[in-house]
Amino acid sequence: MKLVVKVELHDDRDRRKAMRVVSSFEGIGSLSMDSKDNKLTVSGDFDPVKVVNKLRKSWHTEIVSVGAAKEDDGKKDEGKKEEGKKDDQVANLVKAYQAYYSTPVTYYHVSPEETPNCVIC
Repeated sequence: MKLVVKVELHDDRDRRKAMRVVSSFEGIGSLSMDSKDNKLTVSGDFDPVKVVNKLRKSWHTEIVSVGAAKEDDGKKDEGKKEEGKKDDQVANLVKAYQAYYSTPVTYYHVSPEETPNCVIC
């Protein structure tokens, strides 16, 4: 699996911290950072939703792409079909995650004058 995210990092300290946070997950095969575009590329066998959740706790993070890592080990077509199904499921989960967390939270304040029968007021 390969995940590319754009993370708004301001300095080298943030870059090191982001790399440390992502590398703490199980199944991370390789990790690279493009400082020019602030793109973090993660590959391996991991859960991309958990990685993005962890990064979003500290920095503004956008998912650029999620997909299968390019591997030509001479695997059979059956293995590729199973990997394709798994990648499709992960891609669907990522799309659902983006749709779920895309709307901002709106709070409403009801003044005490609008509810005159309030016991606690």
